Amino acid sequence: MKRKVYIILIGIAILAFMAGNLSYPKYVNQSVDFLNTKLGFLFPHFWEIPFKLGLDLQGGTHLLYEADLSGTEKENYGSAMEGLRDIIERRVNTFGVAEPIVQTQESGDQYRLVVELAGIKDSAEAIKMIGKTPFLEFREQKTEEETKAIADKQAELQDLTLEEMQQIENWQLAFEDPYFKATPLTGQYLERAELVFDQQSGTPLITIQFDEEGSELFKQITTESVGKILAIYIDGAVISAPYVNEPIEGGKAQISGDFTIDEAKELARNLNAGALPVPIRLISQQTVGPTLGSISLEKSLKAGLIGLLAVVIFLIIFYRLSGLLASLSLIVYVAIILALFKLIPVTLTLAGIGGFILSIGMAVDANILIFSRMREELKREQSFSVSLEEGFRRSWPSIRDGNITTLIVALILFGLGTSFIKGFAFTLSIGILVSMFSAIFITRNLLRLFIHTKLEKVKWLW
Repeated sequence: MKRKVYIILIGIAILAFMAGNLSYPKYVNQSVDFLNTKLGFLFPHFWEIPFKLGLDLQGGTHLLYEADLSGTEKENYGSAMEGLRDIIERRVNTFGVAEPIVQTQESGDQYRLVVELAGIKDSAEAIKMIGKTPFLEFREQKTEEETKAIADKQAELQDLTLEEMQQIENWQLAFEDPYFKATPLTGQYLERAELVFDQQSGTPLITIQFDEEGSELFKQITTESVGKILAIYIDGAVISAPYVNEPIEGGKAQISGDFTIDEAKELARNLNAGALPVPIRLISQQTVGPTLGSISLEKSLKAGLIGLLAVVIFLIIFYRLSGLLASLSLIVYVAIILALFKLIPVTLTLAGIGGFILSIGMAVDANILIFSRMREELKREQSFSVSLEEGFRRSWPSIRDGNITTLIVALILFGLGTSFIKGFAFTLSIGILVSMFSAIFITRNLLRLFIHTKLEKVKWLW
């Protein structure tokens, strides 16, 4: 039994050493440099991985886009904005930006997209990073009556001021496209785009394939447009206006135009990166400094350290030797958590740091439940080993249920919350899982060291 405990504790000591030095490798690397200088060896440095900090701690770029939902049914506004957010977030992630914040905002009739890129100080670089992902749409030809009505309205409003125009009935009609009207088929349904070459002329073309829902829409639209023009628009500009001779099934079409090979490659690449479900326009850009900054970060970490020391003192005063062992377990827990934050990696915001500090409290709570049960067993004149095992066994249901409940709430926050809330929920979830390992495994084996020793009989230590 003791041999097994010793092996486990050696493994824990190695884990703590590796995690501690991964979290803060400065001192071990200084020791390596000293040995290399004195002995002439070339011992390698310990692995150095920096913490990733969010926009609130290191600054970055803030971009604000406005979405044009004029061609979208009102009941589809929400899904269109969610699709827009997902596409931009996916596009930014391909450039390796650490935990970008991409979220939608609604204010009256305006729908906007906020993009925050931590560590990106050059706004031009950020805009280039997001790119002008093309807005692909198909527009069907209007009837002669619709075209004539728009032309008549334009003539009626000619030479009028905006104020005078607004007095005319249906004045907005004059600003519509007189020849084509929007259809539900947009880049939202795009599955893939490929560069091909016309077999006869050798000119570059782009073939596009829609998903199942898009294929049905395409078939329906081409069926209704037989003998008419079906215009293909990219970013509001017509690039191809072919006649529809027959309904097109299978959801496959081609975009032709006066493309160079490089232009066609870029268009296909951008479409595959994510054609936007609605067009967007950049209305604001700014480089922001860290709103909290290094001073606030230092204060936050200092507060966390003071809190940890206060917890350690509390444990030692009220639970004596058990509290001391729990404090050692808690230090190992902190080292493991910080190492995981580097390895995953986790982009730390102040909210994330808050989740981490809260998880320390969860770890302490588990130890207190265990020690309280142990004391009850010792008061019943049970042996130390029996009290130890019973204490863990009887406290486990409460620890398990409390941590699982908190974990469920954290998962809900992660699934439904914004980026900052997700950061808090993610660090809290990691902390809960590691805290259970710390309390149940590390503390338990540290206590087992004292089974059948003289100290187990000193009741006031426990």
